[in-house]
Amino acid sequence: MVRANGAVSLRELARVVQTSEVTVRRDVRALEAEGLLDRRHGGAVLPGGFTRESGFPQKSLSATAEKTAIADLAAGLVEEGEAIVVGAGTTTQELARRLARVPGLTVVTNSLLVAQALAHANRVEVVMTGGTLRGSNYALVGSGAEQSLQGLRVSRAFLSGSGLTAERGLSTSNMLSASVDRALVQAAAEVVVLADHTKLGTDTMFQTVPTDVITRLVTDEPPPHDDRAATELQALADQGVQIAVAGATPAGPARHDVPLPGQRRTRAQLRSANGSLTPELQDRAPRVADLRRR
Repeated sequence: MVRANGAVSLRELARVVQTSEVTVRRDVRALEAEGLLDRRHGGAVLPGGFTRESGFPQKSLSATAEKTAIADLAAGLVEEGEAIVVGAGTTTQELARRLARVPGLTVVTNSLLVAQALAHANRVEVVMTGGTLRGSNYALVGSGAEQSLQGLRVSRAFLSGSGLTAERGLSTSNMLSASVDRALVQAAAEVVVLADHTKLGTDTMFQTVPTDVITRLVTDEPPPHDDRAATELQALADQGVQIAVAGATPAGPARHDVPLPGQRRTRAQLRSANGSLTPELQDRAPRVADLRRR
């Protein structure tokens, strides 16, 4: 079942083999010891490859300057008195720290870290989902979290993930996290993805947000010669995703917006404030266009 589906829950295993979850859990532990699968909270996945996920300490130390710039830019999208949902992740945690200054804001989240960042904001109301705590990223997951989101409607959802491609959209390495993220998306009129350049072109096991559902991507400018990230940015722009690029500089984040009102572009028009292509992306655009023609 794991080979066929990539992942499976303990509950489903117990139902199929007609035994208790306690027995299944013991057997899964034995199979993990043999290197045949990896245990995850509430289930099992194929070992290695798509399923590997860094823990919170590793994530919190990765691309910190980029995440700060992305959070600064994303916070500018939030208006006074809005109701939004914010998913789990180190980038969304950075966003939450900035949202504490937005008066009249209501934030629905399944992330303990997001809630903690807003705990002392006098004019921000925080609504937590139910669910089971997933310790590796301090997020509430499972049926309790998903059920608490039913019937909810907010203006925007801010989500992060493990990878982002134009082909599959946003994805994550954990089955339970992916399921809750999909429920968060269902509650929002618009979806804003926060992803630094290291996640562009990376594909992980569980899709959370298809590309055609993503309203806007807030990212940082890829470093020179990172053609994979540039290719994905162009492909995402071609599919109608609005792209905002934050550049981390000593003077503060620089903003590059790409308004794409339903148009499909033949090139990635990642523009700076004066309307010209940023130098790095301008150099790479012909190569990216050539790759698409091939």
